[in-house]
Amino acid sequence: MGKIDDILSYNEQFVVTKAYEQYATSKFPDKRMVILTCMDTRLTELLPKSMNLKNGDAKIIKTAGGIITQPFGSVMRSVLVALYELQADEVFVVGHHNCGMTGLNPQEIIQHMTERGVPESTIETLKHSGVNLLRWLRGFDNVRDSVVNSVSIIRNHPLLPADILVHGLIIDPDTGELELVDKGE
Repeated sequence: MGKIDDILSYNEQFVVTKAYEQYATSKFPDKRMVILTCMDTRLTELLPKSMNLKNGDAKIIKTAGGIITQPFGSVMRSVLVALYELQADEVFVVGHHNCGMTGLNPQEIIQHMTERGVPESTIETLKHSGVNLLRWLRGFDNVRDSVVNSVSIIRNHPLLPADILVHGLIIDPDTGELELVDKGE
């Protein structure tokens, strides 16, 4: 039994009592920002509060480590859609200290996959099909370098408008303190 019953029960009351009204906004970010950050649970409320953001102020894209691994993958597509179709005009890449992607061992993840029932034959099929799981599951060694790399991928993307500022920051997941890594000029 999962958490779905509790969620649906809560949601029913949320809708009936019109608790959603305090979150009303449009699909366009009021502060015209798009933020790429980590899915870390410590940042769910801390990151927006530390950046003085409320519901509706920014498009927030969350991935493991807040990194872009593919210049033409879904993360970069989301950034471009926010810029071209949703009126964002500034990009912030926000990594954080003590990230779970720091020093991530792809071999261990593959081992955990097989321990939880993914057949070795599936792993082998993927390898022989050209999927490099070790690269795909790799984390990073240094959060600062990771932020600089993602900023560079965005900033140098051939489809990025020339007038878009792209910034890199690191947040302390305990205090919310922001450290500027790369200020777009």
